[in-house]
Amino acid sequence: MNLHDKLNALGSQRTDYRYDQPDAALLERFPNPYAEATINPHGVTGSLNITCPEFTSLCPVTGQPDFATLVIDMIPGAWCVESKSLKLYLGSFRMHGEFHEACVCRICNDLVTLLQPKWIRVEGRFTPRGGIPLWPTAEWRQPGC
Repeated sequence: MNLHDKLNALGSQRTDYRYDQPDAALLERFPNPYAEATINPHGVTGSLNITCPEFTSLCPVTGQPDFATLVIDMIPGAWCVESKSLKLYLGSFRMHGEFHEACVCRICNDLVTLLQPKWIRVEGRFTPRGGIPLWPTAEWRQPGC
């Protein structure tokens, strides 16, 4: 069996997901190449930086759109997130009303649940509203790391 056989979003033309309800079930994972002895015989370690410049959600009070660049930094454990599934997942926030801090916290928690990384930080670099930029950060670390 191919390591990528269970990935449904990659290569799929499916776009019939909801934009108003964040859905962690859209997220998919694949084995971390750094953890595969056949691919990585010398035990090279690595980290991931994923920058998502087109994140949008809605203010839960005014309904106005909020725009952000999400920056996800992590030291993966056994799994990595599949990028198209991450794109679809982040798109599911588009018409969802939630404060910046809650969006960032939810995304971090959903990625921890899916991936069980050694360490992860999710930062939302939201564009200023009312002249005030807000960049909330959520972070998680495996005990002992």
